Amino acid sequence: MSVLQEQGVDADVVQYLKTPPDRATLEHLVEILEDPVEDLVRHDSYFEELGLDPGAYTEPAAVIDLLLEHPRLLQRPVLVKGNRAIIGRPKDRVEPFVTGS
Repeated sequence: MSVLQEQGVDADVVQYLKTPPDRATLEHLVEILEDPVEDLVRHDSYFEELGLDPGAYTEPAAVIDLLLEHPRLLQRPVLVKGNRAIIGRPKDRVEPFVTGS
C-alpha cells in the first residue's frame, strides 16, 4: 500500500477475510491475471496444515474452488487495474504495473 501511496495512486483495499471474493469475482480475477493461476494460492503453514498438494492447484477451477473454501489462502496483495491483474509480490512489481512503465 505504501508503494501505491508514494506513486499517488488512489486504491481500494479489499478486506478479503471480512468480505471473501465470490466465484464470479475469482473467475474474473483468474481471467485477467498476468501471473500463473497457481500463484494466487499461498503455500504457507496453513496450506501445509490442511495437507494440500501444490500440484493439485495449477488449474483455474481447482484454484477457484480452493479459494472459495479457504479464502485465507489467497495470495496478496492482488492489484487490479482495468483489465489487468498481478500479484504485488515482490513489491518492485507494483510501480511498473500502476504506472504502465
